[in-house]
Amino acid sequence: MDNNYLWWRDGIIYQIYPRSFADGNGDGIGDLEGIIAHLDYLKDLGVDAIWLSPIYPSPDVDFGYDVADYLNIDPKFGTLETFDRLVKEAHERGIRVVLDLVLNHTSDQHPWFQESRKSRDNPYRDYYIWRDPKPNGAPPNNWGSIFGGEAWELDPTTGQMYLHIFYKEQPDVNWRNPAVRQYMLDVFRFWLNRGVDGFRLDVFNAYFKHPDLPDNPLNLKPANLLQGLASPFFIQEHRYDIDQPEMIPLLNEIRAILDSYPERYAVGETFIGGAEKAARYVGNDKLHAAFNFEFLECPWWAKAFYDSIARWERVLPADAWPNYVLNNHDRVRSATRYCRGENDERLKVAATLLLTLRGTPFMYYGEEIGMRDIKITREQVQDPIGKRLWPLFKGRDGCRSPMQWSAAPNAGFSPAGVTTWLPVHPNYRTRNVEAQSADPNSLLNYYKRLIALRKNSLALRQGMFTPVTYGTRFILAYLRQVEGETVLVALNFSERRQNLVLGHELAGRRWELLLSSKRASMVPVEGSLIPLEPNEALLLRQA
Repeated sequence: MDNNYLWWRDGIIYQIYPRSFADGNGDGIGDLEGIIAHLDYLKDLGVDAIWLSPIYPSPDVDFGYDVADYLNIDPKFGTLETFDRLVKEAHERGIRVVLDLVLNHTSDQHPWFQESRKSRDNPYRDYYIWRDPKPNGAPPNNWGSIFGGEAWELDPTTGQMYLHIFYKEQPDVNWRNPAVRQYMLDVFRFWLNRGVDGFRLDVFNAYFKHPDLPDNPLNLKPANLLQGLASPFFIQEHRYDIDQPEMIPLLNEIRAILDSYPERYAVGETFIGGAEKAARYVGNDKLHAAFNFEFLECPWWAKAFYDSIARWERVLPADAWPNYVLNNHDRVRSATRYCRGENDERLKVAATLLLTLRGTPFMYYGEEIGMRDIKITREQVQDPIGKRLWPLFKGRDGCRSPMQWSAAPNAGFSPAGVTTWLPVHPNYRTRNVEAQSADPNSLLNYYKRLIALRKNSLALRQGMFTPVTYGTRFILAYLRQVEGETVLVALNFSERRQNLVLGHELAGRRWELLLSSKRASMVPVEGSLIPLEPNEALLLRQA
């Protein structure tokens, strides 16, 4: 690698859902010791950073996204000392550590809220958003909770209602209170001083609400009406509960804190919205990156991905860097969305797309071995939103099942005889790290070859993105270019052979094979045609 390698721009960030990665103490729940024990695996895979979903003390109403203490580690995961050792050992292997910060709301068990609800004149009352109900007992406004029902909960102790955009056990904090703002900024400093390299900011653009809390306008599109039965959230235009102008000065302040430490990073989870909204929050004085989930939601055809990529490239400011993700802890896994049965051909195409675009790729644990969602019965549901909305929505447990390390009992995640917090997928006996490590043609080994290729190619890490195809249904092809290196990426999203037709500027050039998901020798290039096998991912370098 060259000296111009910057981990968050050129590298790969790997999301770990700590409950599900590796159980170090045999209680059926993943923990920090389990992560430490598998750092060598992550180094061998070739990732540059790990992003940990929340590991703070929490009553787990939303599995860690309801924080009871921002400055500690939940005992089920370990201790601060364990965390410090994780950071040290990760850094020794060249792996950075990114933490999830959930700063829009706390748990209702957080000491602030416990104090806040005691009386109307409690010193912590203004740490949250309290209002009187209307004279008829109705909520102060028409806002809804994305997890179902209204966004206001009556607290009988004081007779007022508090705001919660998520579960009622997740009261929204009042970012307009200077004491809250200062404390939250100090949370960044606390973890930065412990060696943390970056942060993923949960629903960051929801921090501020309009100070007058007016009703949101209605948005009665037919597509929203079914979800509107679960919550008014889905039939509203979110004009006043998110995306307030105060967000930009706050991001300027957060970025200044990060820039006062070497090579620190922040990526935001953009709440409700696509590329245009994410783009407004990134740049040299704002976030380094923000998630644009349009890409993740693409159906399996080349035009959909091309349109998403082109839109993202078009709307990003010149001082921003793209990022891409196909999986996370809230979405059905790409292997479940895109594949039939246990065939991984499409996943090699998807991996090539993710890892060769201009931007930072985010992977989700188990993506590299093609983990599928588990099927959950109503009795097995852990996710509260699944319990509440079953069968309209069965929750997010499917994509959170234990990592499949081996064919041993419990897939090597927990010792034999232990009941894991979620069931292991039944395919673990054949789909696991150990089996795929031994198979040269496995998805895992394809990922390793692809990641190594990316690390050794300046064009793939930093090069210009130039489309070769423009919105065709079956083939997506593009160039990644820097001075002295041109890489052609050709992806066949079809189950049939296809021909990539090169324009006159590319026709007749000599190419060398870098990688193919279907062949080991150079593909024949006949004039302006490059034949592609069904579901083939092909990387060529101009000779």
